[in-house]
Parts: sequence; C-alpha cells; structure tokens
Amino acid sequence: MSDTSPDWQPNPIRPNGPTIPTRFDVSPYNRWTFQRIREWTPTATIWRGPGPVLALPRRLMDIDGIEFEANGRRYTIREFLDNSFTDGFLVLHRGEIVAEEYMNGLQPHTQHLAMSVTKSFTGTLVGILVHKGLIDPNNLVTDYLPELEATAYRGAKVQHVLDMTAGVKITGPYNVPNTHAHMFHLATGWWQLEYAQYPHSPKNTWEAILRLTEQEAPHGTRFKYRSPENNVLGFIMERVTGKWISELFSSELWAPMGAEEDAYITIDRGNFACTDGGFNATLRDYARFALLQLRGGKLNGKQIIPSGWIEETRTASHALLKMFGDDQLGYPQQLGCPNAAYHNTFWIEDPERRTIMCSGHGGQLLYMDPQTDFAVVKLSSHPDAWQLKEVSPGQESARVIDAQTNARGTEAMAAIYAIRDALASR
Repeated sequence: MSDTSPDWQPNPIRPNGPTIPTRFDVSPYNRWTFQRIREWTPTATIWRGPGPVLALPRRLMDIDGIEFEANGRRYTIREFLDNSFTDGFLVLHRGEIVAEEYMNGLQPHTQHLAMSVTKSFTGTLVGILVHKGLIDPNNLVTDYLPELEATAYRGAKVQHVLDMTAGVKITGPYNVPNTHAHMFHLATGWWQLEYAQYPHSPKNTWEAILRLTEQEAPHGTRFKYRSPENNVLGFIMERVTGKWISELFSSELWAPMGAEEDAYITIDRGNFACTDGGFNATLRDYARFALLQLRGGKLNGKQIIPSGWIEETRTASHALLKMFGDDQLGYPQQLGCPNAAYHNTFWIEDPERRTIMCSGHGGQLLYMDPQTDFAVVKLSSHPDAWQLKEVSPGQESARVIDAQTNARGTEAMAAIYAIRDALASR
C-alpha cells in the first residue's frame, strides 16, 4: 500500500488506524470502496460460464490530445480523465479497443460498482424474458406479483415500471432518515451497521416494496426517476423463472456474451439482488455488454438479446418525451443530455440520433452509438452530491452543487462527442 494512501484507507500495517465509516459508498471513501464492494456487503456471484472469452481486438490510438469545449473552457481528453475522478476508461470503435486506461488502482481483473448502470442490465434481462414469452410488458405488475395489490403498484403495467412512469409515491433522498429512499438503502444491506439505528425499518427489499402504498399520479402519465422501480422488475423475473437474479444474469447474459471475468451483485438478507444499483464487473466486460448492444444483441453467432427489443428501446416516442415534468428535468441535465428520454431502463441520449446510454451515481457511464459503431465505458468515483448537500445544507448551496453536477455531466458528454467525431473522421 502506497505511503500516499489517504489516512482513512485500511492499512494492514496500522490495524488500529482510521477506518471507513458505515456509509462506505460516499466520498472520499468511494475512491477505494467502489472497487471492493463485496468486502462491505453480501454479494452473489454471476458466473461467466465455461465457454470461451469473447475477444476484443486492440487498435490503440493516442486520444489524449483531442480537444473539446465545455462549460466555457477548452479541455483535452487527458485533462478530462485526470480531473474527473476516473477509475477506468475504454473506447470501442468498429469492434476494436482504441483506448483503455486504468487509474486509481483499478486493474483489468478488478470488478467495479456500476451503481444505476445496473438498471440497464436489469432491463436487458427483462427484454430477454419477454422474448421467451415469460413476461408481457403490457400485463399488470400484479399479474406476476399479486401481493402488490395491497400497494400503490395496483393497476400499474410492467411497461410503466420499465419506463419509470408508475405513479407510486417514493420519497427521498437517501440521506434523509425515514424517507422511502433511505429505507431502501437500509433494506438492500448496504448500510448494515446503520440498520440498528432504525429498528422499524424493513428487513429486506421485498418488505420495503410492500410499504409503498401511496399513489401520487395516475400510472403512465409522468416520468419520475426512482430506483426502487427496478427491484420490482427483479422480483417479477425471479417469480416467472423460479431462479435467483444472479443465476439469470449468468445463464442469459454473462455466459452467452463471453465475459472474461465473473461479475457479482449485492444481495439483501433475503438473498434478493439489488437490481437497481448493485452490479459489479470489469471494465472490459462492461465494454462487451456495450458491444452486444451495438451488434443488435448478437455475438458469437448467437442472438442473446432480441434485436427487436434493442431497436424498440432506442426509439423514444413523443409521448415518453412529454412525460418529463419540470421537477424531473434535472436528471437529463446532470447527464449532460438535456434532450434525453428514458425507455426500457435505458437513457436515449439523443432521440433523433437514437443513441443509448446507461448512467450511474458517482460517474458510471456506458455510451453506445450504433450509427458510428462507437462505445465508451467510464468508471468513476465522483464526490457524492447529496452527501455534500447534507454537509452544507441550504437552498443556495444545493443549487451550487447541482450546477457542479450538471457541469460534470456536460463535460463528460462533450468529451465523448469529441472522441466519437475524431474517430469517425479517420
């Protein structure tokens, strides 16, 4: 361990030294923990299977000097990577790796937390089961989970959950006790040591969902980004298959895709996987998933994801675009994509170009542009915005922090566009 390691980083030479606190997933601790999640919470392995690894040919290029403009100043890609808390960065062009960089101690074999990129993996798995006839997006959630008749999901369709347009009331944010979001964070097992402070909190994710009994809008009338929706999708998939989520990811996606390493996902005390944020995989395997999307769901001569599901996901209807209320416009702004839509658990980064994107807390990003056969994977450990709001309360400071978050998203997308356009011209 380097002598320059932060004081809070666990050190075998100083076993009684400072340690990471209960909330391991906030900054600055996430610079270390995002690469070691299974050391902090229970997880389930997603086996890569016995088959061959999908080769990713390399044609490395020097992209460091590519320039772009964002937030009123010019940057190079090198400056962007050095100053945006990068852990891993990989660029695919025409099926080849043209740039691959590991920073902050990340290694090619190291799994990194995906945060909400997990949602898109979950939605992809739903699409596979839809094609197999096990799930119909137009059916009611309660057709598969009749216990939810007692909740606000009564009357919601599976498609509403896929698009985050169910009208269920879910309060937040995560750092405010007794909100739904805080309740789910405890239920997933991420803050195990803090759970004892809230003895009336649900013991697991299923119990947390059963407490969502208030409806704030008619189902299918507005978009509102809420992570717990994806856990409903996870329970539906387990119910219709009789298998754990980790088994489904392995048999339906990870093994057929030719992953190089096992992935893993966090689980709660009921063994349910955190299908909204608990996925962990290596940089190259995230790139293989991106390539699978670019190839219309087909790799190794096998159709893994239905091509129709991918095509339909990329198509954002005007009805979906109109569901973004004023209180939700901040999410596309934070992504650096003010015109983005959301469909089937993916962000449609540009509805006209029909590029898709997966985004996760802390700077996790997968960008896929079939038009130029181009993809980017960025794994990061940004400072935690809502933690900063907690430390510096007040409306004005919240606006400043939101502006910083939006600026970071704008910078990331400008960097991606610059690389994409530079490669397209070569």
